[in-house]
Amino acid sequence: MYPPKHHQDYNVENIKSVAKAYPFATLVSAKDKTPYITHAPLILKGDTLVGHIDANNPHVALLQNNYPVTAIFQGPQTYISPTIYTTKQLPTWNYIITHAAGIVKTIKDPELIKESMVIMTDFLENSNDGFKLSKEDPRMDRLVPYIHCFEIEVQHWEGKFKLSQDKIPADIENAKHELIKNNQISIADFVNGLFQNNF
Repeated sequence: MYPPKHHQDYNVENIKSVAKAYPFATLVSAKDKTPYITHAPLILKGDTLVGHIDANNPHVALLQNNYPVTAIFQGPQTYISPTIYTTKQLPTWNYIITHAAGIVKTIKDPELIKESMVIMTDFLENSNDGFKLSKEDPRMDRLVPYIHCFEIEVQHWEGKFKLSQDKIPADIENAKHELIKNNQISIADFVNGLFQNNF
């Protein structure tokens, strides 16, 4: 990522926290100058990301043992109007984003694939009262042949938290509140609009 130092975060735990809070990742690979891009949830275990995609996805050819891949996790982002600052500024865009670059390891054992699905479901349910996926569920055996399961051994984490850090403390605080407010509003407006226009 383009690296103005005041927007870079070098605390690996901070960077990993983005992957945990926003696990729906963008996977990027390339072959013969052609990019392959897939969107899928990835669950972080230590320095390893675990995921699975449809086995018919052409990206599967590049999500094999020892292939390089980058996973992008995007946190909240918003336009920042100069009107929210206490000092004179220009418009900007604030955002939180994490890149995880690593090497793929393919998982082919059906039991390990089912286990990865159980672990992912437990993480995403995030509740003692949530849905519990069982490895013994007969539907799992029918599903496994259609899934490509893999791990990414992360070799490099990179975090860019562009949050108006170059401004005075009052303006940094205002930008933080604007990020929170705009994300809540934009999500509600977008989802409500989708239901009105498309369903």
